Amino acid sequence: MNPFTPHRSSQRAGRNGFPQVLHAEWTTFRTARGWVLAMAASVLVTVSLGLLIAGGVRSTCVTGKGEGPCPAPLLGPEGTAVRDKYYFVHQPLKGNGSITARVSDMTGQIRLPDAVPGVRNVAEGVVPWAKAGLLVRQSLKQGTPYAAVMLTGYHGVRMQHNYIHDVAGGPHDGPQWLRLTRSGDTVSGHESDDGRTWTEVGTVRLTGLPETVEIGLFATSPGALWDMARAFSQVTATFDQINLQGANGSWRRDDVGVGMKSDGKTPHHPGGVVESGDKLIVTGGGDIGPATMEGGLRADLMLTGGAVGLIPVLVAAVTFFTTEHRPGLVRTGPPAGPHPVRLLAAKAAVVGAVAFAAGLTASGIVVSVGLAMARANQNPIQPITLGTELRVIVGYAVLAAVAAVLALGLAALVRRGIAAIGLAVALVVVPCLLATAGLATWLLMITPAAGFAITQSVPVFAHVDVGPSLLEGHYPLPPWAGLAVTCGYAAVALGAAIAVQRGKGRRAEPLPAAE
Repeated sequence: MNPFTPHRSSQRAGRNGFPQVLHAEWTTFRTARGWVLAMAASVLVTVSLGLLIAGGVRSTCVTGKGEGPCPAPLLGPEGTAVRDKYYFVHQPLKGNGSITARVSDMTGQIRLPDAVPGVRNVAEGVVPWAKAGLLVRQSLKQGTPYAAVMLTGYHGVRMQHNYIHDVAGGPHDGPQWLRLTRSGDTVSGHESDDGRTWTEVGTVRLTGLPETVEIGLFATSPGALWDMARAFSQVTATFDQINLQGANGSWRRDDVGVGMKSDGKTPHHPGGVVESGDKLIVTGGGDIGPATMEGGLRADLMLTGGAVGLIPVLVAAVTFFTTEHRPGLVRTGPPAGPHPVRLLAAKAAVVGAVAFAAGLTASGIVVSVGLAMARANQNPIQPITLGTELRVIVGYAVLAAVAAVLALGLAALVRRGIAAIGLAVALVVVPCLLATAGLATWLLMITPAAGFAITQSVPVFAHVDVGPSLLEGHYPLPPWAGLAVTCGYAAVALGAAIAVQRGKGRRAEPLPAAE
Protein backbone atom coordinates (compact mmCIF):
# COMPACT_ATOMS: atom_id res chain seq x y z
CA MET A 1 0.00 0.00 0.00
CA ASN A 2 1.29 3.45 -0.95
CA PRO A 3 2.10 5.43 2.24
CA PHE A 4 0.56 8.50 0.57
CA THR A 5 -2.76 6.76 -0.01
CA PRO A 6 -5.20 8.67 2.18
CA HIS A 7 -8.30 7.72 4.06
CA ARG A 8 -11.31 8.95 2.09
CA SER A 9 -13.84 10.79 4.20
CA SER A 10 -17.49 10.13 3.49
CA GLN A 11 -18.07 13.91 3.74
CA ARG A 12 -16.40 14.35 0.36
CA ALA A 13 -19.53 13.16 -1.45
CA GLY A 14 -22.01 14.88 0.79
CA ARG A 15 -22.03 18.41 2.10
CA ASN A 16 -19.54 20.47 0.16
CA GLY A 17 -19.35 23.74 2.11
CA PHE A 18 -15.82 24.98 2.72
CA PRO A 19 -15.72 23.96 6.43
CA GLN A 20 -16.73 20.43 5.48
CA VAL A 21 -14.22 20.27 2.65
CA LEU A 22 -11.51 21.64 4.94
CA HIS A 23 -12.26 18.99 7.57
CA ALA A 24 -12.27 16.27 4.93
CA GLU A 25 -8.86 17.40 3.57
CA TRP A 26 -7.41 17.53 7.08
CA THR A 27 -8.63 13.98 7.67
CA THR A 28 -7.14 12.97 4.33
CA PHE A 29 -3.75 14.43 5.27
CA ARG A 30 -3.45 13.11 8.81
CA THR A 31 -4.51 9.58 7.88
CA ALA A 32 -1.82 9.21 5.20
CA ARG A 33 1.29 7.89 6.91
CA GLY A 34 3.66 9.23 4.25
CA TRP A 35 2.64 12.87 4.63
CA VAL A 36 2.84 12.75 8.41
CA LEU A 37 6.27 11.14 8.23
CA ALA A 38 7.42 13.77 5.72
CA MET A 39 6.59 16.57 8.18
CA ALA A 40 8.29 14.68 11.00
CA ALA A 41 11.35 14.23 8.77
CA SER A 42 11.42 17.97 8.11
CA VAL A 43 11.57 18.67 11.85
CA LEU A 44 14.20 15.97 12.41
CA VAL A 45 16.48 17.16 9.60
CA THR A 46 16.30 20.83 10.59
CA VAL A 47 16.89 20.16 14.27
CA SER A 48 19.63 17.55 13.72
CA LEU A 49 21.70 19.70 11.37
CA GLY A 50 21.30 22.77 13.57
CA LEU A 51 22.31 20.99 16.76
CA LEU A 52 25.22 19.33 14.95
CA ILE A 53 26.52 22.79 14.10
CA ALA A 54 25.86 24.13 17.60
CA GLY A 55 27.61 21.20 19.24
CA GLY A 56 30.60 21.27 16.93
CA VAL A 57 31.48 24.97 17.08
CA ARG A 58 34.43 25.85 19.31
CA SER A 59 35.50 29.48 19.07
CA THR A 60 39.07 30.12 20.19
CA CYS A 61 41.12 33.30 20.36
CA VAL A 62 44.83 33.92 20.77
CA THR A 63 45.75 36.45 23.43
CA GLY A 64 48.83 37.30 25.43
CA LYS A 65 47.91 34.42 27.72
CA GLY A 66 47.79 31.92 24.89
CA GLU A 67 44.92 30.28 23.03
CA GLY A 68 41.58 29.91 24.77
CA PRO A 69 37.85 30.69 24.62
CA CYS A 70 36.93 33.97 22.98
CA PRO A 71 35.64 36.70 25.27
CA ALA A 72 32.00 37.72 25.26
CA PRO A 73 31.20 40.37 22.63
CA LEU A 74 31.68 43.99 23.62
CA LEU A 75 28.30 45.65 24.13
CA GLY A 76 27.46 49.26 23.41
CA PRO A 77 25.08 51.50 25.40
CA GLU A 78 22.05 50.01 23.63
CA GLY A 79 23.01 46.35 24.07
CA THR A 80 24.32 45.82 20.54
CA ALA A 81 27.60 44.02 19.88
CA VAL A 82 30.12 46.68 18.88
CA ARG A 83 33.73 47.26 17.86
CA ASP A 84 35.65 50.01 19.63
CA LYS A 85 39.22 50.19 18.34
CA TYR A 86 40.93 53.40 17.20
CA TYR A 87 43.87 55.69 17.82
CA PHE A 88 43.00 58.72 19.96
CA VAL A 89 44.93 61.93 20.57
CA HIS A 90 42.97 63.64 23.32
CA GLN A 91 42.68 65.87 26.36
CA PRO A 92 40.26 65.88 29.28
CA LEU A 93 37.51 68.49 28.92
CA LYS A 94 35.76 69.67 32.09
CA GLY A 95 32.37 71.22 31.42
CA ASN A 96 31.50 72.73 28.06
CA GLY A 97 33.90 73.24 25.19
CA SER A 98 34.69 72.46 21.58
CA ILE A 99 37.38 71.25 19.22
CA THR A 100 37.94 72.44 15.66
CA ALA A 101 40.36 70.99 13.12
CA ARG A 102 40.84 70.49 9.42
CA VAL A 103 41.38 67.03 7.95
CA SER A 104 43.75 68.06 5.20
CA ASP A 105 44.77 64.63 3.94
CA MET A 106 43.79 60.94 4.22
CA THR A 107 45.94 58.05 3.06
CA GLY A 108 46.11 54.43 4.08
CA GLN A 109 47.10 50.84 3.52
CA ILE A 110 44.86 47.95 2.50
CA ARG A 111 45.67 44.28 2.42
CA LEU A 112 44.47 42.75 -0.84
CA PRO A 113 44.25 39.06 -1.82
CA ASP A 114 47.76 37.67 -2.16
CA ALA A 115 48.98 37.72 -5.77
CA VAL A 116 51.72 35.27 -4.78
CA PRO A 117 50.71 32.63 -2.19
CA GLY A 118 52.26 33.38 1.16
CA VAL A 119 53.41 36.89 0.18
CA ARG A 120 51.37 39.67 1.80
CA ASN A 121 49.86 42.04 -0.75
CA VAL A 122 49.49 45.45 0.89
CA ALA A 123 48.56 48.41 -1.31
CA GLU A 124 48.11 52.12 -0.76
CA GLY A 125 44.54 53.34 -0.35
CA VAL A 126 41.64 53.79 2.05
CA VAL A 127 38.55 51.62 2.52
CA PRO A 128 35.10 53.24 2.10
CA TRP A 129 34.41 53.47 5.84
CA ALA A 130 37.85 54.59 6.98
CA LYS A 131 37.22 57.36 9.53
CA ALA A 132 39.22 60.35 10.74
CA GLY A 133 37.80 63.20 12.73
CA LEU A 134 36.82 64.60 16.11
CA LEU A 135 35.61 62.54 19.04
CA VAL A 136 34.14 63.20 22.48
CA ARG A 137 33.40 60.30 24.77
CA GLN A 138 32.59 59.47 28.34
CA SER A 139 35.90 57.71 28.95
CA LEU A 140 38.47 55.52 27.24
CA LYS A 141 36.69 52.38 28.44
CA GLN A 142 35.54 50.43 25.42
CA GLY A 143 31.80 50.39 24.81
CA THR A 144 31.09 53.72 26.53
CA PRO A 145 28.89 56.46 24.98
CA TYR A 146 30.49 58.80 22.45
CA ALA A 147 29.78 61.23 19.63
CA ALA A 148 32.01 61.95 16.65
CA VAL A 149 32.06 63.97 13.45
CA MET A 150 34.37 62.60 10.78
CA LEU A 151 35.55 62.46 7.20
CA THR A 152 35.27 58.97 5.70
CA GLY A 153 37.01 57.24 2.82
CA TYR A 154 34.12 57.30 0.35
CA HIS A 155 31.01 58.31 2.31
CA GLY A 156 31.74 61.97 2.90
CA VAL A 157 31.27 63.67 6.25
CA ARG A 158 29.29 61.75 8.88
CA MET A 159 28.22 62.27 12.46
CA GLN A 160 27.92 59.06 14.47
CA HIS A 161 27.18 58.30 18.10
CA ASN A 162 26.85 55.27 20.35
CA TYR A 163 28.04 52.92 17.57
CA ILE A 164 24.72 52.30 15.80
CA HIS A 165 23.57 55.84 14.89
CA ASP A 166 24.76 57.57 11.74
CA VAL A 167 23.86 60.90 10.08
CA ALA A 168 25.20 61.92 6.67
CA GLY A 169 26.79 65.30 6.08
CA GLY A 170 28.18 66.63 2.83
CA PRO A 171 29.60 64.28 0.15
CA HIS A 172 33.17 65.54 0.57
CA ASP A 173 36.29 63.51 -0.14
CA GLY A 174 38.90 66.27 0.04
CA PRO A 175 40.18 68.55 2.83
CA GLN A 176 37.39 69.45 5.23
CA TRP A 177 37.00 71.50 8.40
CA LEU A 178 35.20 69.82 11.29
CA ARG A 179 33.94 71.06 14.64
CA LEU A 180 32.55 69.18 17.66
CA THR A 181 30.89 71.12 20.48
CA ARG A 182 29.86 69.84 23.91
CA SER A 183 27.18 71.66 25.93
CA GLY A 184 26.02 69.64 28.92
CA ASP A 185 24.69 66.35 27.59
CA THR A 186 24.34 67.74 24.07
CA VAL A 187 27.02 67.31 21.41
CA SER A 188 26.83 69.03 18.01
CA GLY A 189 28.87 68.36 14.89
CA HIS A 190 29.55 70.90 12.12
CA GLU A 191 31.45 70.94 8.83
CA SER A 192 32.92 73.70 6.68
CA ASP A 193 34.71 74.03 3.36
CA ASP A 194 36.68 77.11 4.38
CA GLY A 195 36.64 77.32 8.19
CA ARG A 196 34.35 80.36 8.14
CA THR A 197 30.91 79.22 6.97
CA TRP A 198 29.66 76.26 8.99
CA THR A 199 26.87 73.72 8.39
CA GLU A 200 25.43 71.55 11.13
CA VAL A 201 25.74 67.83 10.48
CA GLY A 202 23.82 66.68 13.57
CA THR A 203 23.12 67.12 17.26
CA VAL A 204 22.84 64.25 19.73
CA ARG A 205 22.12 63.87 23.41
CA LEU A 206 24.38 61.58 25.44
CA THR A 207 22.39 60.98 28.60
CA GLY A 208 24.48 60.89 31.76
CA LEU A 209 27.61 62.41 30.22
CA PRO A 210 29.97 63.17 33.13
CA GLU A 211 31.35 66.64 33.79
CA THR A 212 34.80 65.62 32.58
CA VAL A 213 35.02 63.87 29.23
CA GLU A 214 37.77 63.03 26.75
CA ILE A 215 37.90 65.11 23.57
CA GLY A 216 40.28 64.99 20.65
CA LEU A 217 41.27 63.59 17.25
CA PHE A 218 40.88 59.98 16.14
CA ALA A 219 41.58 57.67 13.21
CA THR A 220 40.32 54.16 12.52
CA SER A 221 39.73 51.84 9.56
CA PRO A 222 37.41 48.80 9.67
CA GLY A 223 39.39 46.55 7.37
CA ALA A 224 39.26 45.51 3.75
CA LEU A 225 36.43 43.07 2.99
CA TRP A 226 37.43 40.12 0.83
CA ASP A 227 37.23 36.35 0.83
CA MET A 228 34.43 36.42 3.46
CA ALA A 229 36.71 38.06 6.05
CA ARG A 230 38.03 41.43 7.10
CA ALA A 231 41.69 41.92 6.27
CA PHE A 232 44.12 44.50 7.63
CA SER A 233 43.71 48.17 6.77
CA GLN A 234 44.88 51.42 8.33
CA VAL A 235 44.17 55.07 7.68
CA THR A 236 46.51 58.00 8.22
CA ALA A 237 44.94 61.45 8.57
CA THR A 238 46.66 64.81 8.75
CA PHE A 239 44.99 67.32 11.09
CA ASP A 240 45.90 71.01 11.10
CA GLN A 241 44.34 74.32 12.16
CA ILE A 242 43.55 72.63 15.49
CA ASN A 243 41.72 74.78 18.04
CA LEU A 244 40.59 73.39 21.39
CA GLN A 245 38.25 75.48 23.56
CA GLY A 246 37.77 74.61 27.25
CA ALA A 247 40.94 72.53 27.64
CA ASN A 248 44.56 73.59 27.46
CA GLY A 249 46.53 70.61 28.71
CA SER A 250 49.00 68.43 26.86
CA TRP A 251 47.92 65.86 24.29
CA ARG A 252 47.55 62.29 25.46
CA ARG A 253 47.96 59.35 23.10
CA ASP A 254 46.07 56.04 23.35
CA ASP A 255 45.80 53.12 20.95
CA VAL A 256 42.38 52.10 22.25
CA GLY A 257 41.52 48.42 21.84
CA VAL A 258 44.79 47.42 20.17
CA GLY A 259 45.43 43.67 20.37
CA MET A 260 48.66 42.01 21.33
CA LYS A 261 50.58 39.36 19.48
CA SER A 262 51.09 35.93 20.98
CA ASP A 263 53.98 37.18 23.12
CA GLY A 264 51.54 39.38 25.03
CA LYS A 265 53.80 42.43 24.68
CA THR A 266 53.94 43.47 21.02
CA PRO A 267 50.92 45.41 19.66
CA HIS A 268 49.28 43.89 16.59
CA HIS A 269 48.99 46.54 13.84
CA PRO A 270 49.52 49.47 16.21
CA GLY A 271 48.47 53.01 15.45
CA GLY A 272 50.41 56.16 16.25
CA VAL A 273 50.77 59.92 15.93
CA VAL A 274 53.49 62.17 14.52
CA GLU A 275 53.72 65.87 15.36
CA SER A 276 54.92 68.09 12.53
CA GLY A 277 54.77 71.77 13.38
CA ASP A 278 51.14 72.61 13.99
CA LYS A 279 50.03 69.34 12.39
CA LEU A 280 49.14 66.02 13.99
CA ILE A 281 49.40 63.01 11.68
CA VAL A 282 47.30 60.21 13.23
CA THR A 283 47.30 56.57 12.09
CA GLY A 284 44.76 54.02 13.30
CA GLY A 285 42.99 50.79 12.47
CA GLY A 286 39.86 49.04 13.68
CA ASP A 287 36.40 50.57 13.88
CA ILE A 288 33.98 52.40 16.11
CA GLY A 289 30.65 50.86 15.18
CA PRO A 290 28.46 47.74 15.19
CA ALA A 291 30.08 44.30 15.12
CA THR A 292 28.95 41.63 12.66
CA MET A 293 31.10 38.49 12.54
CA GLU A 294 33.08 39.76 15.53
CA GLY A 295 29.88 39.91 17.56
CA GLY A 296 29.73 36.16 18.24
CA LEU A 297 27.70 33.20 16.97
CA ARG A 298 24.35 34.13 15.50
CA ALA A 299 20.94 32.63 16.18
CA ASP A 300 20.26 32.11 12.47
CA LEU A 301 23.24 29.73 12.23
CA MET A 302 21.12 27.21 14.12
CA LEU A 303 18.74 27.20 11.13
CA THR A 304 21.45 26.40 8.59
CA GLY A 305 19.72 23.06 7.97
CA GLY A 306 16.39 24.78 7.38
CA ALA A 307 16.72 24.74 3.58
CA VAL A 308 17.31 20.98 3.50
CA GLY A 309 14.56 20.54 6.08
CA LEU A 310 12.06 22.12 3.68
CA ILE A 311 12.54 19.41 1.06
CA PRO A 312 10.19 16.89 2.79
CA VAL A 313 7.64 19.70 3.21
CA LEU A 314 7.73 20.45 -0.52
CA VAL A 315 7.41 16.75 -1.37
CA ALA A 316 4.40 16.39 0.93
CA ALA A 317 2.73 19.49 -0.50
CA VAL A 318 3.14 18.32 -4.10
CA THR A 319 1.96 14.77 -3.49
CA PHE A 320 -0.97 16.05 -1.43
CA PHE A 321 -2.34 17.37 -4.72
CA THR A 322 -1.01 14.88 -7.29
CA THR A 323 -2.02 11.70 -5.42
CA GLU A 324 -5.65 12.13 -6.37
CA HIS A 325 -5.01 14.02 -9.62
CA ARG A 326 -2.93 11.42 -11.40
CA PRO A 327 -2.64 11.90 -15.18
CA GLY A 328 -4.73 9.46 -17.15
CA LEU A 329 -7.25 8.93 -14.38
CA VAL A 330 -10.64 8.84 -16.14
CA ARG A 331 -13.71 10.12 -14.35
CA THR A 332 -17.19 9.81 -15.86
CA GLY A 333 -20.40 11.57 -14.99
CA PRO A 334 -20.90 14.78 -13.04
CA PRO A 335 -18.50 15.45 -10.15
CA ALA A 336 -19.70 14.14 -6.83
CA GLY A 337 -17.16 16.04 -4.78
CA PRO A 338 -16.69 19.73 -4.03
CA HIS A 339 -15.92 22.39 -6.61
CA PRO A 340 -12.24 22.17 -7.73
CA VAL A 341 -11.48 25.71 -6.53
CA ARG A 342 -12.93 25.00 -3.10
CA LEU A 343 -10.98 21.77 -2.94
CA LEU A 344 -7.69 23.46 -3.91
CA ALA A 345 -8.22 26.23 -1.35
CA ALA A 346 -8.86 23.65 1.37
CA LYS A 347 -5.73 21.71 0.42
CA ALA A 348 -3.67 24.92 0.52
CA ALA A 349 -5.03 25.78 3.98
CA VAL A 350 -4.30 22.30 5.34
CA VAL A 351 -0.79 21.92 3.93
CA GLY A 352 0.11 25.49 4.91
CA ALA A 353 -1.08 25.02 8.49
CA VAL A 354 0.72 21.69 8.89
CA ALA A 355 3.94 23.11 7.41
CA PHE A 356 3.70 26.10 9.77
CA ALA A 357 3.35 23.77 12.76
CA ALA A 358 6.32 21.66 11.63
CA GLY A 359 8.45 24.75 10.97
CA LEU A 360 7.55 26.31 14.32
CA THR A 361 8.43 23.10 16.16
CA ALA A 362 11.77 22.77 14.36
CA SER A 363 12.85 26.41 14.69
CA GLY A 364 11.68 26.70 18.28
CA ILE A 365 13.72 23.68 19.31
CA VAL A 366 16.86 24.30 17.29
CA VAL A 367 17.25 28.01 18.05
CA SER A 368 16.70 27.77 21.80
CA VAL A 369 18.57 24.50 22.36
CA GLY A 370 21.29 25.34 19.84
CA LEU A 371 22.12 28.67 21.48
CA ALA A 372 22.18 26.99 24.90
CA MET A 373 24.64 24.39 23.58
CA ALA A 374 26.84 27.06 22.00
CA ARG A 375 26.95 28.98 25.28
CA ALA A 376 27.77 25.79 27.19
CA ASN A 377 30.75 25.33 24.87
CA GLN A 378 32.00 28.80 25.87
CA ASN A 379 31.30 30.41 22.50
CA PRO A 380 30.53 34.13 22.41
CA ILE A 381 26.93 34.71 21.29
CA GLN A 382 25.73 37.65 19.23
CA PRO A 383 23.22 39.60 21.36
CA ILE A 384 19.65 39.14 20.20
CA THR A 385 16.49 40.84 21.39
CA LEU A 386 13.36 38.88 22.25
CA GLY A 387 11.58 40.46 19.30
CA THR A 388 14.29 39.38 16.86
CA GLU A 389 14.41 35.86 18.27
CA LEU A 390 10.64 35.53 17.89
CA ARG A 391 10.85 36.88 14.33
CA VAL A 392 13.51 34.26 13.47
CA ILE A 393 11.52 31.38 14.99
CA VAL A 394 8.05 32.32 13.79
CA GLY A 395 9.39 33.70 10.51
CA TYR A 396 10.89 30.33 9.57
CA ALA A 397 7.54 28.70 10.29
CA VAL A 398 5.77 31.21 8.04
CA LEU A 399 8.37 30.57 5.33
CA ALA A 400 7.71 26.82 5.57
CA ALA A 401 3.96 27.41 5.23
CA VAL A 402 4.35 29.75 2.25
CA ALA A 403 6.80 27.37 0.55
CA ALA A 404 4.30 24.50 0.99
CA VAL A 405 1.51 26.55 -0.59
CA LEU A 406 3.84 27.49 -3.46
CA ALA A 407 4.66 23.81 -4.05
CA LEU A 408 0.95 22.92 -4.00
CA GLY A 409 0.25 25.63 -6.57
CA LEU A 410 3.05 24.37 -8.80
CA ALA A 411 1.68 20.83 -8.53
CA ALA A 412 -1.75 22.04 -9.61
CA LEU A 413 -0.22 23.77 -12.64
CA VAL A 414 2.34 21.16 -13.68
CA ARG A 415 0.27 18.12 -12.62
CA ARG A 416 3.36 15.93 -12.70
CA GLY A 417 4.64 15.00 -9.26
CA ILE A 418 8.34 14.59 -10.04
CA ALA A 419 8.42 17.73 -12.19
CA ALA A 420 6.61 19.80 -9.57
CA ILE A 421 8.93 18.59 -6.79
CA GLY A 422 12.01 19.35 -8.87
CA LEU A 423 10.73 22.82 -9.71
CA ALA A 424 9.85 23.61 -6.09
CA VAL A 425 13.24 22.46 -4.82
CA ALA A 426 15.03 24.40 -7.58
CA LEU A 427 13.17 27.60 -6.68
CA VAL A 428 13.21 27.41 -2.87
CA VAL A 429 16.12 25.23 -1.74
CA VAL A 430 18.89 25.36 -4.35
CA PRO A 431 19.40 29.17 -4.35
CA CYS A 432 19.78 29.14 -0.56
CA LEU A 433 22.36 26.34 -0.69
CA LEU A 434 24.32 28.16 -3.40
CA ALA A 435 24.27 31.43 -1.45
CA THR A 436 25.42 29.65 1.71
CA ALA A 437 28.46 28.49 -0.27
CA GLY A 438 29.10 32.09 -1.36
CA LEU A 439 27.75 31.55 -4.91
CA ALA A 440 25.06 33.48 -6.79
CA THR A 441 23.84 35.42 -3.77
CA TRP A 442 21.75 37.56 -6.13
CA LEU A 443 19.35 34.62 -6.48
CA LEU A 444 18.12 35.46 -2.99
CA MET A 445 16.64 38.63 -4.44
CA ILE A 446 14.66 37.20 -7.35
CA THR A 447 13.64 33.67 -6.35
CA PRO A 448 11.31 32.31 -3.66
CA ALA A 449 14.44 31.54 -1.61
CA ALA A 450 14.47 35.26 -0.75
CA GLY A 451 12.19 34.36 2.15
CA PHE A 452 15.12 32.89 4.10
CA ALA A 453 16.02 36.50 4.88
CA ILE A 454 13.33 36.39 7.57
CA THR A 455 15.77 34.33 9.68
CA GLN A 456 18.49 37.03 9.68
CA SER A 457 19.34 37.73 13.31
CA VAL A 458 22.14 40.32 12.96
CA PRO A 459 20.90 43.92 12.66
CA VAL A 460 21.72 45.76 9.43
CA PHE A 461 23.40 49.15 9.56
CA ALA A 462 23.97 51.41 6.57
CA HIS A 463 27.37 52.49 7.89
CA VAL A 464 28.82 48.96 8.01
CA ASP A 465 29.89 47.12 4.87
CA VAL A 466 28.99 43.42 4.92
CA GLY A 467 30.29 40.54 2.89
CA PRO A 468 28.56 38.78 -0.02
CA SER A 469 28.22 35.48 1.86
CA LEU A 470 25.52 34.34 4.24
CA LEU A 471 28.36 33.34 6.55
CA GLU A 472 28.34 36.96 7.73
CA GLY A 473 24.64 36.66 8.49
CA HIS A 474 23.34 39.19 5.98
CA TYR A 475 20.92 38.66 3.09
CA PRO A 476 20.54 40.83 -0.03
CA LEU A 477 17.03 41.84 1.04
CA PRO A 478 15.71 42.94 4.46
CA PRO A 479 13.88 40.19 6.42
CA TRP A 480 10.30 41.20 5.68
CA ALA A 481 11.04 42.18 2.08
CA GLY A 482 12.57 38.77 1.44
CA LEU A 483 9.55 36.99 2.89
CA ALA A 484 7.29 39.20 0.77
CA VAL A 485 9.03 37.92 -2.38
CA THR A 486 8.27 34.32 -1.41
CA CYS A 487 4.67 35.23 -0.59
CA GLY A 488 4.37 36.89 -3.98
CA TYR A 489 5.51 33.74 -5.77
CA ALA A 490 3.11 31.61 -3.73
CA ALA A 491 0.21 33.97 -4.43
CA VAL A 492 0.89 33.95 -8.17
CA ALA A 493 1.23 30.15 -8.32
CA LEU A 494 -1.89 29.52 -6.25
CA GLY A 495 -3.84 32.22 -8.12
CA ALA A 496 -2.93 30.70 -11.48
CA ALA A 497 -3.85 27.22 -10.21
CA ILE A 498 -7.22 28.50 -8.97
CA ALA A 499 -7.89 30.06 -12.38
CA VAL A 500 -7.13 26.73 -14.05
CA GLN A 501 -9.30 24.81 -11.59
CA ARG A 502 -12.15 27.30 -11.99
CA GLY A 503 -12.10 26.70 -15.74
CA LYS A 504 -12.21 22.96 -15.21
CA GLY A 505 -15.07 23.34 -12.78
CA ARG A 506 -17.10 25.24 -15.34
CA ARG A 507 -16.47 22.65 -18.04
CA ALA A 508 -17.55 19.88 -15.67
CA GLU A 509 -20.88 21.52 -14.78
CA PRO A 510 -23.83 19.51 -16.23
CA LEU A 511 -26.00 21.17 -18.87
CA PRO A 512 -29.49 22.24 -17.77
CA ALA A 513 -32.23 19.74 -18.57
CA ALA A 514 -34.33 20.48 -21.69
CA GLU A 515 -37.83 21.74 -21.04
